[in-house]
Amino acid sequence: MMTRFNPQTTLLVVALENELPRAMAAGWDIVYTGVGKINASVTLCDAIAKYQPRQVVNYGSAGALRPDLSGLHVVTRFLQRDMDVRALGFALGQTPFEKDIEITTDGEGLSCSTGDQFVSAPPEIVTDLVDMEAYALAKICRQKAIDFHCFKFISDNADGDAPKDWSQQVAIGARLFSAEILNK
Repeated sequence: MMTRFNPQTTLLVVALENELPRAMAAGWDIVYTGVGKINASVTLCDAIAKYQPRQVVNYGSAGALRPDLSGLHVVTRFLQRDMDVRALGFALGQTPFEKDIEITTDGEGLSCSTGDQFVSAPPEIVTDLVDMEAYALAKICRQKAIDFHCFKFISDNADGDAPKDWSQQVAIGARLFSAEILNK
């Protein structure tokens, strides 16, 4: 998974500092968005204006919806799992009056559905992973023509044990991302 990014042209975007402590990303521009799509959106828009990056790298934890997944993964398909306007004839995950249901980036990777809830049971929308920020970040980067790259560490299995598993796994993911992607 060795991917090379230039710290001079890349903005790291992470929800929480305990997911990637600032010391593990020394030399990189990094912003912490807080949890959820709105916090992620506001923070990324402000950071794009300030840093003017050529690319955005999102790193964070995610719940796996497949039991065979663990470790660090590239994500290239993004869906919005809590957009539900089916009563008006739109597909689950589709923003009304927009044609795209998912956002895709280059390369091979997993799918991730984003929503403003911590998932502890399988959601109705089918994806590999669940998180709370990636779809919003991917959409903003697409609208602003900024390359978007996403890496998620499987912190839990999006089940009843997810809260406990997440808190025990989050530091492992930070070390793995720092070593494999930031080359630290």
